[in-house]
Amino acid sequence: MPEGDTVWRTAHRLHQALAGAEVVLCDLRFPSLATLDLRGASTLEVVSRGKHLLHRFDNGITLHSHLKMEGQWRVEAPADTPRWLRRDDLRAAVGSTSWSALGLRLGLLEAVPTSAEATLVGHLGPDLLGPDWDLTAAVANLRASTDPIGAALLDQRNLAGIGTLWAAESLFLSRLGPWTPAAELDQADLERLVTRAQTLLDQARHHAVQSSTGNRRKGEENYVHGRSGRPCRRCGTTVRVAMIGPAGRERTMFYCPGCQHGLGPTDDGRPQRPLGSTAGRATPYRRA
Repeated sequence: MPEGDTVWRTAHRLHQALAGAEVVLCDLRFPSLATLDLRGASTLEVVSRGKHLLHRFDNGITLHSHLKMEGQWRVEAPADTPRWLRRDDLRAAVGSTSWSALGLRLGLLEAVPTSAEATLVGHLGPDLLGPDWDLTAAVANLRASTDPIGAALLDQRNLAGIGTLWAAESLFLSRLGPWTPAAELDQADLERLVTRAQTLLDQARHHAVQSSTGNRRKGEENYVHGRSGRPCRRCGTTVRVAMIGPAGRERTMFYCPGCQHGLGPTDDGRPQRPLGSTAGRATPYRRA
């Protein structure tokens, strides 16, 4: 699922293409929006709120979308738009005379009065990339959580924008075990963790390739995320992946047992092959 930095970049691209322009193309392929026609309205702005996109129009309507796992918004020239309109996975098209915004495989699309946006995103915690960012509030939310810190970071009600990539990388760089109860971490540790996460997202939003290492070459971008079965860049222990979070809402968590206080409680300790590997076995982790 795209994380806050990717969604911010999407909003920025849509805003640059459509802000101030009158809508001349409106094709919304969700049953609840089949009769909504935005033609004649103009785009005021497109902004992100955590992992949510809010497209505001001057007629008082906001078009809200969520990319979920596979969705994306593309910006195409009007001359190229007809071929995209023929695609079975197109879910929305909103265009001006200059550019068309094309929503593919969107997980969610709905329209509400702009004054009622809080009914859609009001439950979210402070947005790490938003004007409402509040470190103190985010840390207080985490300290009040009954979840392990890895799951608490992924709970958008605590702070908005972090997904499995930035949760894993932030925890690794902070040398914190993902399964440590959030409430057991002291104020200073939480402030350092959240500040690191916010810094990572803030840096990443300006680049097409997400990287925590500063190296954007393929295979060199991250420390632990997507690197299960491979040696830790810091200590050499085999990086692992296990599930974290409440039943029914489990998410993957990559981590290093050597740097992050041993095996997670949901990790059976069996050797794990590197992702994408079809032969051979990963070296079992060693304690560092």
